[in-house]
Parts: sequence; C-alpha cells; structure tokens
Amino acid sequence: MSTVKSALAQKQGALVDVRSGDTVVEALRQMRDNRVRSVLVIDNDVLVGIVTQGDCAIKVLLPGLDAKTTPVGQVMTSNPVTVKPDDRLEGCMAMMAARGFRHLPVLDAGKVLGVISIGDVVKNIIRDLEHNVDDLMGYIMKDGPGG
Repeated sequence: MSTVKSALAQKQGALVDVRSGDTVVEALRQMRDNRVRSVLVIDNDVLVGIVTQGDCAIKVLLPGLDAKTTPVGQVMTSNPVTVKPDDRLEGCMAMMAARGFRHLPVLDAGKVLGVISIGDVVKNIIRDLEHNVDDLMGYIMKDGPGG
C-alpha cells in the first residue's frame, strides 16, 4: 500500500505557509489564492503550528475579533501531530478519522516537506484499490484456472 511520500509526489504546487506573527487575513488570503483549506505555520524553518479555515471562523469570526489584526499564532493549533514520508496512508487515515484531523504536516528529520489532506489519502487508497482490481482481473482472465 501507499506511503505519505507517494501521496506527496502526486500533489502539485509549492508548500503554503505563513509565520505566527502574520495576520489571520494573510493566512486566509494564502488559503484562497492556493485553493487549500489550511496553511502551515513556520517560524525560522521550524513548524510551530497549523491554521485552518475552521480555526479562522471559530476563533476569530465568531468571537468578533479582527482578522486584519489578529496574529495567526493566537488561533493556530500549536505543535500539530505530524507524519513521516515512510508512514503508511492507512495509518494516516485511521489517525485522521479517530482524531478528527483533515490535514497532517509531513516532516523528515525536522524539515517540513508538505502536508497531506484526507482527500489526498483517499485518492491514493482508491488508486491502489483500482490497481489491485486490475491485477486480479488480469489474473482471472489470462493466468487463472481455465485461462
């Protein structure tokens, strides 16, 4: 089955990130411009958090804070759970489902490589299942008993 590394290889585009001192409106602009629902928060090349559209809505909009002045560091999830490139996607999916995550930052020896979403995980698992079906059909049609 697939690994986080294979899921990252399927993704296009650069890493989308902000700094903890950037405003929430800047994080939202990055999400809009890059068509993503979360951005990593990286200070001095170190992952310090993740902020999602939901964080912005629940922690800024609902309490009536100003997104133009509220720093990302005030609303981000600090020290997010991360995965490694060699981790299996099935394990990521189980963790995401169990803990309610939609995004997992990917680190290799402390270096940020990217982020995988639940959509990335599902797409890769479906692709693997399609390959398995194709292999089984080939076996049944050509190589199987009576073939």
